Amino acid sequence: MSDKIEHECGVALIRLLKPLSFYKEKYGSSRYGLHKMYQLMDKMINRGQDGAGVATVKLDVEAGFPYIDRLRSVEPKATQDIFSKINDLYINAKDKNPQAYNDIEWQKKNIPFMGELIMGHLRYGTFGGNTVQSCHPFRRQNNWQARNLLVAGNFNLTNVDELLGHLVELGQHPTERADTITVMEKIGHFLDKENDRLFKIFKEKGLTNLEISKEIQKNIDVASILIESSKRWDGGYVMAGMMGHGDAFVLRDPVGIRPAYVYQDDEVVVVASERPVIQTVFNVDISLVKELHPGSAVIIKKDGTITQQEIIEPLERKACSFERIYFSRGNDADIYKERQQLGRYLVPQLLKAIDYDLENTVFSYIPNTAEVAFGGFVEGIDEHINKQKATDILKLGVNISEPALSKILERHPRIHKVVIKDAKQRTFITADESRDSLVNLVYDITYETVKKNIDTLVILDDSIVRGTTLKQSILRILDRLHPKKIIIISSAPQIRYPDCYGIDMAVLGKFIAFDAAIQLIKETGKENLLKNLYEKAKAELLKPKEEQINIVQEIYRTFTNEEISQKIGELLRPSDLKADLQIIYQTIEGLHQSCPENTGDWYFTGNYPTPGGTKVANKAFVNYMEGKNERAY
Repeated sequence: MSDKIEHECGVALIRLLKPLSFYKEKYGSSRYGLHKMYQLMDKMINRGQDGAGVATVKLDVEAGFPYIDRLRSVEPKATQDIFSKINDLYINAKDKNPQAYNDIEWQKKNIPFMGELIMGHLRYGTFGGNTVQSCHPFRRQNNWQARNLLVAGNFNLTNVDELLGHLVELGQHPTERADTITVMEKIGHFLDKENDRLFKIFKEKGLTNLEISKEIQKNIDVASILIESSKRWDGGYVMAGMMGHGDAFVLRDPVGIRPAYVYQDDEVVVVASERPVIQTVFNVDISLVKELHPGSAVIIKKDGTITQQEIIEPLERKACSFERIYFSRGNDADIYKERQQLGRYLVPQLLKAIDYDLENTVFSYIPNTAEVAFGGFVEGIDEHINKQKATDILKLGVNISEPALSKILERHPRIHKVVIKDAKQRTFITADESRDSLVNLVYDITYETVKKNIDTLVILDDSIVRGTTLKQSILRILDRLHPKKIIIISSAPQIRYPDCYGIDMAVLGKFIAFDAAIQLIKETGKENLLKNLYEKAKAELLKPKEEQINIVQEIYRTFTNEEISQKIGELLRPSDLKADLQIIYQTIEGLHQSCPENTGDWYFTGNYPTPGGTKVANKAFVNYMEGKNERAY
């Protein structure tokens, strides 16, 4: 994706199922769990670079010693910063107590982060300040172990105001409006109620308070807490939590919007946002890493009992297709195939656009994340060429000769690494004019790869959201090669609608596809349509979100995909560009054929999987018409 788009977030949870001494003996370190958490987070750095956090819970620690540790950072390399500081704790402990240090029980009692339960989080800050206070995990403290709660999530909820109001109805007085705090307080409320319920039961049985505390820890019904807490949640989420006494959970939304995968054996249980990360870190086969079912939670009790329970009735699966196109790591076996297919489905449109003239066409891609889709795209071009070769060879018949055959067999796609990102360049100049000139130096080109004024240059991109980088730098850079025509082809369809489930795409006016549709409406003298839709959208917002329809969809029904793509090309074209320019997008059909199990496409179609999404779309349009450049939820 040539435009920078951020999203929330990456989560990981590890529960060690053996005593710490087991890992020391087998793997050479009592910090086995911490080492694995660092590796998981380091492998998922693509999911969050604005901040990170780690928390641990120690099991069965005697009174008077800390059992919960947490560290968060917003340093440029936050994960490394956190684990470097944790490592320093061990070095200092060893230096001060060299004899005691080798005793695992001493380590657990005296060194922070020596817990059997470990949670990590990587943050992309799509909302709120980028401060350490914004980083997960969040903690709800209490002197009773079973009332302590830590929460971290990969999520966005569309109805935080509604949830905040419900907390007030319950008698609470929240001091923050952040969605994570709201979620934590909601879970915390029902955790308190569960503690109260169990206390009453065991008190009536004549147990002492100390005995009651132990029984509460054994009998807390985590599933019931999650069922009550999540009843009003509207959004996409993977919510991880740890309780101070040692229970833990990871809950996924009922549509399966945000990803979560689980692996367990007799030594460890691990949950993470990406499957290949678990495969690599724990060296396990893909068949052993299972997807967490939508609407279900992995619940890990303090005694090591592991269950997966349905918390919310699952709805039609609408897993985020942008995870497959761009966000998730491309080394996942299924994602790799899906991205290849996305490239293949672009071939017919491209061949038509170049009038099947492959001899005078050069193919490349930008950025590096588009490489897998480009590979599938080239394979599709190769298949087309091979069919042509077979036809032409058969036409030679008895007149076949080595020179004629060689000439046919030499045909192949002309592939070059045309655009190169120069990592040494830094856009540190803040003045707009100077900064634009420096941005042009961030990318460089491979000269003499294009026949001047003859070749068409085809560049494949993951997606085109705003098109800012294309217009301000990339197209001008490509034009230095003097191609006859530049074609930018996107492996994703046109992004038309705001996302409200975790990806930083919330303002309609920042989408080039929306901008193109608005321009077409104005050029065709249909401005009244916008005014009418504005009034309709305001009327929709007066209804309960469950009854609203997406008014923004009517904007696009007036025009064909091709008309909007053509207008996008006009809007993105720099005034000094010499080459012809064409923009081609993936089709919705191609998307669904390529990613059949991940059909969440609301940013392309406006078909939101939850009522809150439709409400956000209507609010985003009202904001646009009122000139408000702000998030719609």
